[in-house]
Amino acid sequence: MKTIKLFVTAAIVSFSALTQAQTADEIISNYFENTGGEENWKAVKGVKMEGALNMQGMEIPMTIVQTADGKQMSVGEFQGMKFYQNVFDGETLWNTNQQSMAAEKSDAETTANAKLDMNDMVDPFINYKEKGYGLELVGKETIEGTETFKIKLTKEPMMADGQEVPSVAYYYFDTENYVPIVVEQEVMSGPGKGMVGQAKMSDYQEVDGLYFAHSIVQGAKGQPGGMEIVIKKIELNPEVTDAMFAFPEQK
Repeated sequence: MKTIKLFVTAAIVSFSALTQAQTADEIISNYFENTGGEENWKAVKGVKMEGALNMQGMEIPMTIVQTADGKQMSVGEFQGMKFYQNVFDGETLWNTNQQSMAAEKSDAETTANAKLDMNDMVDPFINYKEKGYGLELVGKETIEGTETFKIKLTKEPMMADGQEVPSVAYYYFDTENYVPIVVEQEVMSGPGKGMVGQAKMSDYQEVDGLYFAHSIVQGAKGQPGGMEIVIKKIELNPEVTDAMFAFPEQK
């Protein structure tokens, strides 16, 4: 009897885990369906966003470009100068030094992590099974009065301070509209190590049949403040050139 009971218990646990995994898959399926269709998302070759960064009472115009093959760039304008951040051409990651205004390459570890993220443009959930990502429905959680599904997304390990560490993010999907309204991920290195970075998304609007958040507030979980990116215009499949992302070699 003991053996049978153990077998039955194991079967129930296995069935429960399977059901949970299927439920997580269904949530992502509903997410794509509600935001324009997974095949339409897969057809996107690039996105250009124009808007403004609101931080400490200042509004800084900015442009963000991402391509499906992993290139990206963010450009802010302040006092007549352009600041380039997180510019990546697939091999080199670089930024503008805000004091010297010179372009500086990121360190090898940060660049290696950027290469891992190349598969996640324009959405990390596109082909997540083929990429070998783990997906788990943790449960339901209420975020600022909104009931959400808490989804755990586990990607390939990343590097932090010379060591390989897990890459885990938690997505909170609105149970009514099936869109993510919060994303959280622990900071694994740097001054904020151990803190939880948080992005809050809202104001979803339709752009050529697909729905994008037009307000993104980024900061540390549980900490006041943060910075808001307000998107005013989105262009799908913009014209881009390799030169746009290339590191400007010093003359």
